[in-house]
Amino acid sequence: METLPQLFTDLWDDLQNPRIFWQMAVLLGCIGIAFFASRQVRNRIQTTPERWHAGRSGVKRLLFPLLAAGLVVLARALLKPHMHVNLLSLAVPLMLSLAGIRLMVYILRQAFAPSGWLAASERVIATLVWLAAALHITGLDLPVIDAMEQVQFAVGKQRLDLWMILHGLVTIFVTVLGALWLAGLAEARLMGAQKLDSNVRAVLARIIKALLTLVAVLISLSLVGIDITTLSVFGGALGVGLGFGLQKIASNYISGFIILLDRSIRLGDFIAIDAATSGVVTQITTRYTVLRGLAGTEYLIPNEQFVANVVQNQSYTDTQVFLKTAVQVGYNSDVERAMAVLVEAAAAHPRVLQERPPRAYLTGFADSGINLEVGFWIEDPEEGSGALRSDINLEIWKRFKAEGIEIPFPQREVRMLGKAPTAAAEGAARL
Repeated sequence: METLPQLFTDLWDDLQNPRIFWQMAVLLGCIGIAFFASRQVRNRIQTTPERWHAGRSGVKRLLFPLLAAGLVVLARALLKPHMHVNLLSLAVPLMLSLAGIRLMVYILRQAFAPSGWLAASERVIATLVWLAAALHITGLDLPVIDAMEQVQFAVGKQRLDLWMILHGLVTIFVTVLGALWLAGLAEARLMGAQKLDSNVRAVLARIIKALLTLVAVLISLSLVGIDITTLSVFGGALGVGLGFGLQKIASNYISGFIILLDRSIRLGDFIAIDAATSGVVTQITTRYTVLRGLAGTEYLIPNEQFVANVVQNQSYTDTQVFLKTAVQVGYNSDVERAMAVLVEAAAAHPRVLQERPPRAYLTGFADSGINLEVGFWIEDPEEGSGALRSDINLEIWKRFKAEGIEIPFPQREVRMLGKAPTAAAEGAARL
C-alpha cells in the first residue's frame, strides 16, 4: 500500500498525462453502465412476489455500487498492462465503501422501526465507513491501529488496549445487527403465511428473534475473546434481579407468551378493557399489547392485565355483535307499522347482516309514548357503532316523517290558581 505522499504524487503524475482522460472516460462508462443495468434489474424485480419485498429492497440498494465496483475492477485489470490505473484503483474502495454503507443502513432499517435515533445512527455509520475507507486508501490504517494498541490499561487481571475494545464493539454490533436482520426476514415470512394462526406466527417470530439474538451475542463474545463461562455470574445476578426489581417485566413477558399460546387474544380482535378503553388488537409485543381505538388513539396495555383481569373480547368465538337503538312513538300512532318501519330502516344499512335480520321490540309504556327498540347484527365491530346508530336513527326519522308516525316529546300544562295580580297591586308591592 502506498503512503499518503506517494499516492498524491502518482495521482498528480496521472493528471499531467493525457491518458488520465482515458481513465476518466472508462470510470464514467463503468458508472453509467452500472446505473442503467441496475435500473433495468430494479424494474424487473419490481414484479416479484410481495413476500420477497425485503430481499428486493436490499438488491435495489446494493446492485449499483457492487456492479460499478465489479466493472471498474475488470477495466483496471484490462488497462493495467498498457497505462497507469491509479484513478480506477482509487474508485474501487470508494464504491465498496458506498456498498457497505448502503448494506448497513438497509439492515438497520429492516431490524428497527423508523425513529430519530435510527437516522442519527445511519449518519454515524456513514461517517465511520468513509473514515475507514480514507485511512485504507492513504495507507494510514496500520499506523492508526498500532497507535491504538499502544493505549493499554488493566481491567482486573486482564490487559486491554483501545483497538481491542473498538474491534470488540464493532464485532458485537455487526453480529447482533445481522441476527436482528435475519429475525426480521423470518418474521416477515411468517406473518405472510396466512395458513398459520396469527398467534402461532407471533410466537414463532418471537422465539426465532430471541434465539438468533442469543446465538449472535455468544458468537460475538467468543470472537472478541471473552470467556462465555463467566456469564454464569451474570446469569445469577439476573436471576436475583428478576426476583426483586424485574417482577413486573418478567410477568408481562410470560403473560405475552400465555396470551399468544392459549389464543385468548388474537391480532384483529376487538377488545374492551373498560368503558373508556377499547379497540382492535394491532400488535402483541414482549411487554404490552397495542389496542387501536375507534378514534385512532392507541392504548398500550401491559400483558399481565389480560391474564389477571376480566377482559371483554367481542370477537373471541364470533365477530358478529348485536346492537340496538331505541325510539319512542305516540300513543295515537300505528305501533305495528312503526315496528315494521324500524326493521326496514335497520335492514337498509349495508353493515347490518341480512342473514340475521333485524327485529323490533315493544319494551314499555312511558308517560309520553310507547318505547320501541330495534336490534340488529353486525360483523365488523372494529369499525365502531356510533356512526352506524346515527345513520339508522336518521333513516328511522325520515321514514317516520314520511309515514306520519309521531315521535312524542314531553308536554306540561301550567295552571294558575287564584286571580292574577293587577298592575296597581304590583306597584304597591314595589313601594
